[in-house]
Amino acid sequence: MELITRTLKIDLPARQSAFLWGPRKTGKTTLLKQTFPEALTFDLLNTDLCFTLIKSPWLLREQLLASPPALLKQPVIIDEIQKVPALLDEVHKMIEEQGLRFILCGSSTRKLKRGCGNLLGGRAWRFELFPLTSQEVGKINLLKICNNGLVPAHYLQEDAARSLTAYVRDYLKEEVFNEGLTRNIPAFSRFFDAMAYSQGELLNYANIARDCGVDAKTVREYYQILVDTLVGQFVEPFKKRQDRGVILRAPKFYLFDVGVAGAIAGRRVLEERGEAFGKALEHFILMEITAYRAYCEKNFTINFWRTKTGLEVDFVLGAGAVAVEVKGTSRIDRRDLRPIQSFIEAYRPQRAFVISNEKASRSVDGVLIQPWREFLKHLWQGEVI
Repeated sequence: MELITRTLKIDLPARQSAFLWGPRKTGKTTLLKQTFPEALTFDLLNTDLCFTLIKSPWLLREQLLASPPALLKQPVIIDEIQKVPALLDEVHKMIEEQGLRFILCGSSTRKLKRGCGNLLGGRAWRFELFPLTSQEVGKINLLKICNNGLVPAHYLQEDAARSLTAYVRDYLKEEVFNEGLTRNIPAFSRFFDAMAYSQGELLNYANIARDCGVDAKTVREYYQILVDTLVGQFVEPFKKRQDRGVILRAPKFYLFDVGVAGAIAGRRVLEERGEAFGKALEHFILMEITAYRAYCEKNFTINFWRTKTGLEVDFVLGAGAVAVEVKGTSRIDRRDLRPIQSFIEAYRPQRAFVISNEKASRSVDGVLIQPWREFLKHLWQGEVI
């Protein structure tokens, strides 16, 4: 990871603190060490330190007050802050009374959002770190991305199958079960498997509930656990106006990384064609759009559009300003354009793309058919949205 320059830059002015959120192993700790090598750091993965501060959170304040003033000119870094939410009261006090800066790093917002933690009343900026992006890896090996994903340690391996399996087990054990986020461990494990196979599809909570042996309300709560622990996101249907012929309620769900999703579903992409490749490419494009939105501080929505007759546009950006359809094929013909042309007729977006494995860009009836590499280049240059 030391050889990879991350896009996210954390530059804090005087008296400004920050939260840094991101899934496990995305490189939060490494980024902070590179950015603030002299900073005083409290790593709550250290069991002794964690237990000590759980029992006596005020010890953090006392240790900081005893630290050399020169050291406290750097931000104080607390890693895995979600493990001891009570520390946030001490952090709040030190910000107000001592003018210290903190960077609070974590992989789960659940306990804090559920009222167990002080979110500092707007005194801390929010940053998010995602898996690697096309801008960070240089020359892109698409099949490797589809199979290994872009979690740094996984992408840098030749074959990350075993590491991905271990990652999933560690997430279930350390993030969900050990933190007590669910009491029914067998049901959540069954849900986790079922979720992977329905990823990127319209969610039917009742069907998944039957597979897991729980009710639909519990399944909704399980999905929220995934969102709160930063390993997935909902993509809601596009709702510019009421239309009986359009899906308006059922969302889709995507895991944070294409490799992790493939590992859970048992998917292996062997060539750049076929259904499995198409799903992986769609997921990869969503990862890029999501990271671009966060890193470049763009406040646009990401939705999808689907009619009850089955016409679908994968991603609708900026409340209908941009339509993006992803096809895992090397040749787009006119029948492939029917869904996005229907969307254009209904909503008149500013731009419409069909992203594929074609070799060169071309325009057909107002739709820009673009190789995925070209699309990503223009996305990060700010030319898509």
